[in-house]
Amino acid sequence: MSIFSPTNQIRLTNVAVVRMKRGGQRFEIACHKNKVVSWRSGAEKNLDEVLQTHSVFINISKGQVAKKDDLSKSFGTEDITEVCKQILAKGELQVSDKERHGQLETMFRDIATIVAEKCVNPETKRPYTVSMIERAMKDIHYSVKAYKSTKQQAVHWPGLPSPVSTPVVGRASVFLLCLLQRGAISGLIELHL
Repeated sequence: MSIFSPTNQIRLTNVAVVRMKRGGQRFEIACHKNKVVSWRSGAEKNLDEVLQTHSVFINISKGQVAKKDDLSKSFGTEDITEVCKQILAKGELQVSDKERHGQLETMFRDIATIVAEKCVNPETKRPYTVSMIERAMKDIHYSVKAYKSTKQQAVHWPGLPSPVSTPVVGRASVFLLCLLQRGAISGLIELHL
């Protein structure tokens, strides 16, 4: 009795799928999870370290490889390396629920930290702690937007004072002290803050 084991089958483990829709078709490449982010930030330069296999697929889970005609129609080239680079740069990275949840939690904490650094209690003039800001954000059911930067979201946080409402949170004041030598006053340009 012989056991059949395919010799040309490649097992893709710990795979991150980067998808791109172009020319009415979906193209996918198999990558290492952490390396895609490194490639996009410019930290990783070696394409071999990012890709698990130098193939462009129509459907990775079924193992359907894209035809060269489809690649040339959609990307204007049959060069697999160029196509992979385009998909890596502009494609959509598939992320698991746990990774997405962890990323949103980190962004939530970062937003709370930025708000705590920039705001004070208007009554006591003392800074708020990060945990107090986090609690306030949870109380108002603040939702983090993954597509916006944390700084952008912190500046537009609903707890910050607006001209219409009475602020519960006040922006921290900044004082500027300039020390000059007596002879340097003649070349001083007037500053308006």
